[in-house]
Amino acid sequence: MWKVKPPVFFPLETKYRAILESLVPPDPMDQFHLNRGSVEAEFPDLCRNFTRMGQILTLDFYRRQFYRCTQSGVVFDDIIRPGLEEPGEWAGPVSVGCVAGDAQSYVLFCDFFDRVIEAHHKHKVTRSTPESDFNYDNLKGGDDLDRSYAVRCEVSVVRGVDDFCFPTHCCRGERRQLLTLARRVFQWFEEAVLPGRLFLLEELNNDQQRELNLSPPSSLQLRTGVTRDWPDARAVWLSKDGRLVVWLNMDDHVRLVTTRDDADVAEAFKCVCINLQKLAVKYGELKHPFTWKQQLGWVSSSPADVGTGLRVSVHLRLKLLPQHTRLQDVLKRLRLHMDRTESSEVYVLSNAATFGPSEVELTQLVVDGVKLLIAMEKRLEEVRDIEELVPAQK
Repeated sequence: MWKVKPPVFFPLETKYRAILESLVPPDPMDQFHLNRGSVEAEFPDLCRNFTRMGQILTLDFYRRQFYRCTQSGVVFDDIIRPGLEEPGEWAGPVSVGCVAGDAQSYVLFCDFFDRVIEAHHKHKVTRSTPESDFNYDNLKGGDDLDRSYAVRCEVSVVRGVDDFCFPTHCCRGERRQLLTLARRVFQWFEEAVLPGRLFLLEELNNDQQRELNLSPPSSLQLRTGVTRDWPDARAVWLSKDGRLVVWLNMDDHVRLVTTRDDADVAEAFKCVCINLQKLAVKYGELKHPFTWKQQLGWVSSSPADVGTGLRVSVHLRLKLLPQHTRLQDVLKRLRLHMDRTESSEVYVLSNAATFGPSEVELTQLVVDGVKLLIAMEKRLEEVRDIEELVPAQK
């Protein structure tokens, strides 16, 4: 039930993946007669770069990628631009520092992307096909979180649409074609699956924007080109009952989000599973399926989202545990990430990786992790030690 199988036929690019390591197509810049320097002259300064890209990229790596270009015109400098614009901080969270301009980027620049993905997700890229599992019945718990601590939850998933460049690289025409395609998909979706309405971003009033937490484009989004021609051809689909929100042409082609104020992760995950599968079928019928790569699974613009594209987050009310010296070690062992919110006592716990485990396994990691952190918080409230609750590495 809801077991997702990869496509029967894969592009030849996957079969000849090893050959692409040494493939050096003509430099597309040459036809424009630009004064492009040598590899050494163009190599960026990474001495204070704290992204995954900055940790991995060397002059030798850069030389191997320098003259490559995808069929849609993505060159390596386009890929590493986010990490150069936002180099990160030594004590801050480590971002991937790179984006894919199109699906072919993951193949043509595979020697670079594979290492970034392995470093970020702590999982080896192999020749085996990642398993995608949306059987929500296999999830254990998630509807039984202690509401005294679990405030709300959100489950989201991103997808790229085949035959289109990702938002970091696509042109106006492509973006508008994607919106036209989405109109067809959601016209069917409203009639056959779930009542709702598609809004262009410029149609949203101030109250709707606040309710959706829609903010102006960030400086990084502007510099990396994600929000070119904003808000042209950007849209959001809202279900009539408020259970489901689908963002279109934002940071990714398609992003489904469901939020619950009762922190019922199981029900939120079920909602995303069912509706994503139905959308996947319809996009496939229209000859534009969601983008899948054999060694990586589902891919979109960011390497941080490959594999499943799934993010499960729970808002937790914690007073004592955030001050404990073992917290960061516990989070690392659980493969979870914790962020602050505007409230000093509420934190957001989410999965740190999307590649490796299946969708059900990732959701289970978050559910089990939330329960463990709540148990630790209760022990600290009773002035008891939490050492025996510290888990082994997941």
